[in-house]
Amino acid sequence: MYQVCVEEHFDAAHFLRGYRGKCEALHGHRFRVVVKVSAVATDEVGMAYDFAELKKHLRGILSRFDHVCLNDIVPFDNINPSSENIAAAVYNELRAALEGDPVSLACVEVWESPQSGISYRPD
Repeated sequence: MYQVCVEEHFDAAHFLRGYRGKCEALHGHRFRVVVKVSAVATDEVGMAYDFAELKKHLRGILSRFDHVCLNDIVPFDNINPSSENIAAAVYNELRAALEGDPVSLACVEVWESPQSGISYRPD
């Protein structure tokens, strides 16, 4: 089994509705997003999956999150833009984008600081 990983980032503001603490106020992060896909074999070139192709898919998803207030865009206009919900949203969009490709999406990590992040994969 091979696992291919890529990393991208986006800068955005958000606030957490119903939260009691500093994060209930509008604030921003440079969110770091790490995506991992799994493949059982390599292709004729010897690659499990093309880094450039995976980055292209991820950038397409993250481009709508960059330099906005996440609370103003779908789906975060209805759910809190927590790192957990961001990871799940990226996962679901990326899984759809990878449909038909010879890989399966293993997990999505979202880091809102160098010390604080989450990893999401549905079980």
